[in-house]
Amino acid sequence: MSDSVKFGLVGYGSGGRIFHAPLIAAAANIEFLGVVTTNEERRRELAANLPAQAAFDSITALKEAGAEAVAISTPVTTHAELALEAIEHGLHVVVDKPFTLTADKAKEVVAAAKAKGVLLSVYQNRRYDSDFRTLRRLIDDGQFGTVRRFESRFERWAPERKPGAAGGGTLLDFGSHLVDQALLLNGPAVRAYAEVRGSGELDDDFFLALHHVNGVESHLWGSWRQGAPGPRYRVAGTTGTFVITDVDGQEAALKAGHCPAELGDEWGVEPESAWGRIYRGDDGTPVRSERGRWDLFYPAFAAAVRGEGPLPVEPSDVVRNMTVLDAARESARSGQAIRL
Repeated sequence: MSDSVKFGLVGYGSGGRIFHAPLIAAAANIEFLGVVTTNEERRRELAANLPAQAAFDSITALKEAGAEAVAISTPVTTHAELALEAIEHGLHVVVDKPFTLTADKAKEVVAAAKAKGVLLSVYQNRRYDSDFRTLRRLIDDGQFGTVRRFESRFERWAPERKPGAAGGGTLLDFGSHLVDQALLLNGPAVRAYAEVRGSGELDDDFFLALHHVNGVESHLWGSWRQGAPGPRYRVAGTTGTFVITDVDGQEAALKAGHCPAELGDEWGVEPESAWGRIYRGDDGTPVRSERGRWDLFYPAFAAAVRGEGPLPVEPSDVVRNMTVLDAARESARSGQAIRL
């Protein structure tokens, strides 16, 4: 542990408790110091779940305890403020998605980190999904030709649930992942068109179409009120189409109380019943799924802090993603496609 990066977490709501703390704690090159939270209920949960980790009153207190880096998992409206505070303390920072509410605010945080000389990244854990890693492998190997259309969905049937303000609405919440994957896989986009619907102040259903420089069309859906969720991916190429129905299982594993430290090499392994298929007409050939590896993000960030590897997600990617999401909101308001 002598060269481990001393790491803290800000926030212990569902995001911090389920998606961050277990993965930070499981990283071999990280010394997890504890969590910044002043909420007494959250402190009791922390003591029950991770009794070795301390509760801190502030980022300042965390810094004084020796922290070198921090992950921020709080409502999106607080991300920029807390990131700027951590940067001012000289801490390296991971911010949960959505990174900020707008691209302009994202640029401000990125500029502050650069000026201070600290590392900054965003928790795009879905880059490490089993299905996405499988898709990248198939495309790199030319298994279904050149991609022409990329369809990607996070659709759920929970009409009674209102999107939480913590995530900024479904477009920002689900869209942060869907846009990131589309741009990572298909390159920059030049045009965006969106339709957004909601029953209140925050949207709960959206469709976003992106036209990429390389000619690929991305169609992205996110919804909490889709009674018949579509496949996670349907990606059409010149010689076939890859379809995978099920969502990566790592989220369900974490919510069930499992973690990489417990499951070891079984972490992120998808059963054969969840594998995708390459179709050429009625001929669907099953494709072995790559192992999901959310457990790689924090070790990669810690290695970058030590100068031993690249950031898992570059700040420029954050700005690019937020620029597209800004354009999507503008398109939904105007009913017009927006040039990027």
